[in-house]
Amino acid sequence: MNAIPFLLIALVAYLLGSIPWGYLLVRMFRKEDIRAIGSGNIGATNVVRSGAKGLGAATFVLDAAKGWAAVVFATGVLPMLPARWVQHDAAYTYHVAVAAALAGMCALLGHIFPVWLGFRGGKGVATAFGVTLALAWPVALLSLASFIVAMLIWRIVSLASIVGAFVIPIMAFALPPHLGRGWAILTVLIAGPALVVVKHHANIGRLLRGTEYRFGNGPKGTPGEQGTAQA
Repeated sequence: MNAIPFLLIALVAYLLGSIPWGYLLVRMFRKEDIRAIGSGNIGATNVVRSGAKGLGAATFVLDAAKGWAAVVFATGVLPMLPARWVQHDAAYTYHVAVAAALAGMCALLGHIFPVWLGFRGGKGVATAFGVTLALAWPVALLSLASFIVAMLIWRIVSLASIVGAFVIPIMAFALPPHLGRGWAILTVLIAGPALVVVKHHANIGRLLRGTEYRFGNGPKGTPGEQGTAQA
């Protein structure tokens, strides 16, 4: 298959993933810069901690939606491309899976490294969930359930996010082939959550020291405040 479709898909997925919903919503509705509040991150958790619970929920949904939409776009655009770019041969299904996986990873990278904000974005939890939902929905639901259980037990968003991220690659290997257990999708379901965990390196340090923020405790913070997770 021609490389042009994959390049176009990668670019569109990155740009879609790079839409900084947390930043935009807080800027539009509260006339504030979310980067100057709490941890300074742009994801749902920091938006909630800024005192805007509704905007935080909207941020999570929209950040997840852009990851999901990037994958759906990739799988839907191939049939519409010129025949000289896309051959509907025996390898077509394989190419669709590769395009979906590529779009998912690029959307996640767009969220974490958005060009519009100097490549300083969120930690990718919500977007990774949306990507996983599109690639392998049973895995996404199990990850979400694990996140909820961890939150109920510890009330630490970063820890719950890490638990949810770890569930994704573990459960991905249990997928039957017809639900997406191809090498391309498996690669994204391993690399994506790994990147999310790496982005939580500061949180992991605070967890080990016992100083990580528990959800519901404390007032609004200042930029660089310790103990905030980022979705």
